[in-house]
Amino acid sequence: MQRTRLPGTPPLEVILRRSARARRYSLRISQLDGRVTLTLPSSAPLAEGLAFLREKENWIRGHLAARPDELRVRLGGEVPYRGRALPVVPGRGRRVQLTEIGLAVPGPDAHAGPQVMAFLKTRARADLAAAADGYAAALGRGYGRLTLRDTRSRWGSCSSRGDLMFSWRLIMAPPQVLDYVAAHEVAHLAEMNHSAAFWAVLGRLMPDYEAPRAWLRANGASLHRVRFVD
Repeated sequence: MQRTRLPGTPPLEVILRRSARARRYSLRISQLDGRVTLTLPSSAPLAEGLAFLREKENWIRGHLAARPDELRVRLGGEVPYRGRALPVVPGRGRRVQLTEIGLAVPGPDAHAGPQVMAFLKTRARADLAAAADGYAAALGRGYGRLTLRDTRSRWGSCSSRGDLMFSWRLIMAPPQVLDYVAAHEVAHLAEMNHSAAFWAVLGRLMPDYEAPRAWLRANGASLHRVRFVD
């Protein structure tokens, strides 16, 4: 996968992707992180693709300017945590601490983002493991490994071997949303599809799953706009 850069203020980095199925040049701007991708037919000349890209520069910049601002995690700012905005405040010691006034982060501001991210990942693993354990027990089935990733296209998955994967960013959503994704993936231990049988299993595990599912559809992109590293 190649990359190119359009000069300007600011410069635009664009991913170049070739596809055997593509019949024309196409541009995509990710709603999650603003990533710009130019897809080219397999045999298309690169020079023509770059010319197409330059022609669409104003369109690209307009769409990027219309995107909601990113949230940079810094001392004095906030970070979403279990569905609420948590102040990020200066702390003491060696570890991030959850206090009555917010998330106390030791050290300089430059290190705050990575430290908060590490804290969230730890809490995400604990919450997701507890939720998955509970739903698996209710289903009467065990699962394999549980892993966390920073995924762009899905919030969770269940492999054919019964391994579960989740996005650690779910810890920033309301708890019932994290629970819904855990229940959804555990339900795949019984039904590896999205058939009526699958939704029936999920309904037994979590009867009120529609509300958190709707929240994730409406607000999930906002979780990807939180940035921990400049």
